[in-house]
Amino acid sequence: MLALLACVLIAIPVAVVYLLISNAGLKRRVANLETLLARGETAPAEVHEQDAEPMSAAPLSPVGPWDASKAMDPSRQAVPKPIAASTMTASKTTTDDASLPPASPPKAVVLSDERLQTLIAWITQNWFYAISAVSLALAGIFLVLYGVEQGMLPPGVRILASFGFGAALIAAGEYIRRRYGDSEESSTAYLPSTFSGAGIVTLFGAVLAARMLYGFIGPEVALLGMALVGAIALVLGWFYGPLLAAVGVIGAMLAPFIIGGATDDPSFLLIYFGVTAIVGLAIDTIRRWAWVSVLSLMLGFGTGFLLVLGAGWTVQAAFILYCGALAVAAIAIPVRSLVPDHTGAPLGLSIFARTKGDPWPEFPTRLAGGAMLAASLLIAMAAFGTARGDVFWSAVVVLSVLVLAVLVWARNAPALVDLSLLPAVALVAVVATAPRIWWHVASTAQQPEASLPSTASIIVAIGLILSGVAAWRSLRGGPGSLFLALGAAILAPALAIAMEVVWHPATTLGVYGWALHAMVISAAMVFMAERFAHADGPDARERVSFAVLSALACLAFGMLILFSTAALTSAIAMTVVGAAWLDRRFNLPLMGLYLLAGVATIGYRLVVDPGIDWALQAPLAEMLLSHGGAVVAFALSWRLIEVARRPRSGILLESAVFSSSAILLSLLLFRTIVHFSGQAGTGTHWSFGLSATIWIALGTAQLYRFERGGILMRVRALLGGLFLLLGGVQLAFAVTELNPLVSSFDNLVLGPRLINTLIPAYLLPAVTFALGAWGLPSMLRQVRVGFGVLALALSAVWLGLTIRHFWRGAMGMEWPGLDQGELYSYTVALLVLGAGIFYQSLARRDALLRKAGLLVIGVAIAKVFILDINGLGGLTRVFALLFLGLALAGLAWLNRWAATRVAR
Repeated sequence: MLALLACVLIAIPVAVVYLLISNAGLKRRVANLETLLARGETAPAEVHEQDAEPMSAAPLSPVGPWDASKAMDPSRQAVPKPIAASTMTASKTTTDDASLPPASPPKAVVLSDERLQTLIAWITQNWFYAISAVSLALAGIFLVLYGVEQGMLPPGVRILASFGFGAALIAAGEYIRRRYGDSEESSTAYLPSTFSGAGIVTLFGAVLAARMLYGFIGPEVALLGMALVGAIALVLGWFYGPLLAAVGVIGAMLAPFIIGGATDDPSFLLIYFGVTAIVGLAIDTIRRWAWVSVLSLMLGFGTGFLLVLGAGWTVQAAFILYCGALAVAAIAIPVRSLVPDHTGAPLGLSIFARTKGDPWPEFPTRLAGGAMLAASLLIAMAAFGTARGDVFWSAVVVLSVLVLAVLVWARNAPALVDLSLLPAVALVAVVATAPRIWWHVASTAQQPEASLPSTASIIVAIGLILSGVAAWRSLRGGPGSLFLALGAAILAPALAIAMEVVWHPATTLGVYGWALHAMVISAAMVFMAERFAHADGPDARERVSFAVLSALACLAFGMLILFSTAALTSAIAMTVVGAAWLDRRFNLPLMGLYLLAGVATIGYRLVVDPGIDWALQAPLAEMLLSHGGAVVAFALSWRLIEVARRPRSGILLESAVFSSSAILLSLLLFRTIVHFSGQAGTGTHWSFGLSATIWIALGTAQLYRFERGGILMRVRALLGGLFLLLGGVQLAFAVTELNPLVSSFDNLVLGPRLINTLIPAYLLPAVTFALGAWGLPSMLRQVRVGFGVLALALSAVWLGLTIRHFWRGAMGMEWPGLDQGELYSYTVALLVLGAGIFYQSLARRDALLRKAGLLVIGVAIAKVFILDINGLGGLTRVFALLFLGLALAGLAWLNRWAATRVAR
């Protein structure tokens, strides 16, 4: 039965081969006759003579791997030569080679629509070759499996039979190639690749079966066997067409899933997949088909990932090493160099910053980028949230080695410099998602006589090493020097911050011990800044700025760990002053980035965490240290930046001074009122007014920064609108529900006449709106007008309530009820207010203000005739109306004069 099965499996492809060879002459004769008939010629005698004996043609001289490499890679030969297609047929004239186009470099895009259509067309015309290769490969694999199922032959015989079958297929393919050729013009095209490819898959399957099904050989012998088979495939791939490479790579990758079986060490399969992928890369490095390398890496990463999904935790650590090895192979093998020499601009810049018409990066560069991206992503996924130390440390070590490989090993490959970003980001992600590793280490350290854990220190040391190497690579110069300097300034602090956010090492190492790590990183950044300053000189400060920014950030990070709440805010504020001083002293424009981050951080601490609630309850000295220190620091920084002539940073700090001063003043007023009144201050008109003032100041500060422009304008608009909305809601409650006119029993006006809680409730927000109307950019004209209207309205509310409190006291504030003196006071106030607005209109020559002043005076006059006149009598009424009439006449003349002046 076994012999019958083998005969059936072999008979089908043999029959196909026989039919193809037997009809080769007829096919060629028909093609030649059709060509001659199309030209209107007759067949020459020599054509018929050649067609009469197609099998007696001279053996083809195959193109060897080194010849192919010279033909396919013009950059590696002294004098480019065209690839002569006449090697497949007898050369008749010397002009045939000259008419061929010269060899061209590989296409820019490997997986393009054109090539996809070509592949579909090839499969449509030659699908039977692929089916034949699959059939032959499965024959060799099922030969072993059938023996397993039936138990007919000893294991050794089954394995030897599979090896013999694979060797026979390779021998048959090589015989056909040498005798009849394997080119497109040959009638036996693709047959040698079909047989030899199936033979390679069969040999790989035999090695796997010997190891996985029977345990017939150990892992060392199996690895040696795979290496030998891979060497055979490599040599054959250099001489054959791309079909052999595709059949060999795909079939070898799928063989383990077909064979099945069980093993105690499935990580052995990763070695097998790695060898197969490397064989595919090695074949393609000579032949330059490009897509074979892509196929090898895709299948290599894909089959390894499937193995992890099936085997689980048993192969995670080995899979991480496997991904790193594939990434390194993808860098080195395509360029055939122990030291990579990929030339050109950095890959990311070439892809994402290219314009139409710009050339794409060379294929080996893109292949290395894709492999590095896949390896970094898969390693991060394998180690995500792991609790196993071997998996975590394997990921950390492999990713660190990949970063070092790009920076040191590939130092002569400027096109790969930005690939170091991928494993670096993956390294930070692995550390940030591994808190269970630290929890286990920290719990072990709590045991008696246990030493402090060194895990966090090792991670910080790795970060410092990688940052130092990146700085060294940046100092060597090149197109990616600024990128490397930025990465050197970020990587070590990013690892430490990731551990602080997720691990909280200070609970185990102690506050001072963990803060010392941050200070060490800061010191390293200072040294890095000195090296950059020495190399760049006074005219180039970008790299120095990166290092200084990082040093300041690490210093603030150490203070965050070390200091209390109040001292921390002041300490961060002092780093802002330091950044402004450094910019003034050493001309470091990028300090503006730190100023922006510092102002945002301090603002967050002043308002949210620990925030306003903490400031209302904390001891006065600590509150002044935190909020008062921020105001002083912002003011000093503003002065320094003004001297350094940084207009954008000046706008930022000016608004920070304004908003932080408003917050501090509001807090001081609140605490003063609470201290002298003895009341809690919650749910009162003045507490809501103070809170509204804070939010209005913050919103105005965001709008004030519109002059800086940039991509953050929408964010500032959103934040400013949100802050103003919060302030407006609280202010609305203070004017309506919490107004002393509506409810005065539980909402008394505190303080003496004229100086009381009505000032923080209504006048302080009005002043804040007025400052916004005066200082906002001219581009926000409508907002400025709105702020002005709100300022006038709130001022009117404050003035009216103050007059009522003056005449009736705190207990008589509720409406209704109106005294004659209070009524006249409102009239006088309106007249004074209208006169003041009218005067401002004259000073500014503003027609709108003049009309507003006349409107206020008109309201006062209407009040006199409707309300006030009923309370007057005798000569008082006469003289009052007399003076009012004269005043109105003079006002009419003054208005006419002002209108004429404005018209001029």
